[in-house]
Amino acid sequence: MARNTQVPADHNPPPVTRTLAEFVANHPSRGWSDAVDHEAHRTFFNWLGCGIGAAHHEAADAALRALAVMQPAPQATVLGRKERIDISGAALVNGITSHTFDFDDTHLKTIIHPAGPVASALLALAEVTGASGRAVIDSLVLGIDVACRVGNAMYPDHYDRGWHITGSTGMLGAAAACSRLMGLNADQTQMALGIAASTPVGLREQFGTMTKPFHPGAAARSGLFAALLAREGFTASKRALEAPRGFMQVASTKCDWNEITDELGSRFEISFNTYKPFACGIVIHPAIDACAQLRAEFAKSGVKADDVERIEIAVHSLVLELTGKKEPKDGLEAKFSVYHGCAAGLLFGQAGEGEFDDALVTSDAVVNIRRKVVATVDPTIDEAEVRAVAIMKDGMRKEVHVEHAIGSLQRPLTDADLERKFSSLAAPVLGQAALAPLIAAALGLSAAADVHQLVRLSVPAH
Repeated sequence: MARNTQVPADHNPPPVTRTLAEFVANHPSRGWSDAVDHEAHRTFFNWLGCGIGAAHHEAADAALRALAVMQPAPQATVLGRKERIDISGAALVNGITSHTFDFDDTHLKTIIHPAGPVASALLALAEVTGASGRAVIDSLVLGIDVACRVGNAMYPDHYDRGWHITGSTGMLGAAAACSRLMGLNADQTQMALGIAASTPVGLREQFGTMTKPFHPGAAARSGLFAALLAREGFTASKRALEAPRGFMQVASTKCDWNEITDELGSRFEISFNTYKPFACGIVIHPAIDACAQLRAEFAKSGVKADDVERIEIAVHSLVLELTGKKEPKDGLEAKFSVYHGCAAGLLFGQAGEGEFDDALVTSDAVVNIRRKVVATVDPTIDEAEVRAVAIMKDGMRKEVHVEHAIGSLQRPLTDADLERKFSSLAAPVLGQAALAPLIAAALGLSAAADVHQLVRLSVPAH
């Protein structure tokens, strides 16, 4: 039978693999503004809290049991746990836990969660190599820039095809970051990116299961291994990203090369990172915010949730596409249910990890409110926006319009907000007394001689 051998149309793309490799290898340390450096520390801090918070989730337990079969060497730390495993396994497990609660950072332009793959690979490697905190922060900024610039060039087509873009670009960010941390030259970094380009991971079909957080973990492990291979002379195509049969043109019909090269070295994508106040898919956040605001309005007038006849929300089509689960069966599914998000906002005024507890998700009180939520697509509504109307049993109506949810670039979490979030995640795992020195170590990482104190503080003392 004849086989269609048609290839993508762009046979003369710019050499972006080489461009990115030279950028990663040669950009000066701390070659950016104080604001970018501050955001890098916030990104690392938020990632650390998410990883510690989910340290004892059943997904982490299962991953560690599977890794134990391979008899890994005790090289590196698993955040929030006593176990030590090899650097590849640590990158995997810390990547999994950092994304398990769906509470991690978000680059809103692409919906990439960039720290999961990049920071997870970096911390494991830095622990073994003795790299300085400054080198880790430098590598984090550059690795995230690579992942998000490639994401910018392919989004939304790549995502719309069904790729989980955090995993399918994260291996490039992790490879770039680890190459920088090990001091690889531009030729070696080009090989690392080329090797990593053959290991994209992540399908949106897996949302709501343990395999979704597996994606950033697997990307961290792949990127780390790609950099180690490149260091030892392993080869790859020099055009692995841009070639007609390279990663980008195979995985997306949209390949805007300018998104990779424009302002490279002067605009850093970590500047556009955001941090979640709610432990679920980012597109649900406006609806939760709106329902939390409705709850506050109810409190002023003595109205209770039981007085609500129904809640009507007008949303972007992507909200129902990604989070349209009407009857989630557990916490992981509820993270992809705008209906549960609305119920949590209305009942509790928040949606931290506790509001996605399996028992709470299926409780009568939550299910009753959830079934009163009616979501419809409005073509005039932006992805970041929602209009919510609560209709009472007596006919009274209360309406809220959220143009940008709390946690967005327009309404960012403050440093104090991030510290409160970190504490709520880490305290149940490490204890309240452990938090102050760990917070200081994380936020002051760039001044540390190495990461050993940070990782020591990131596990239970007893």
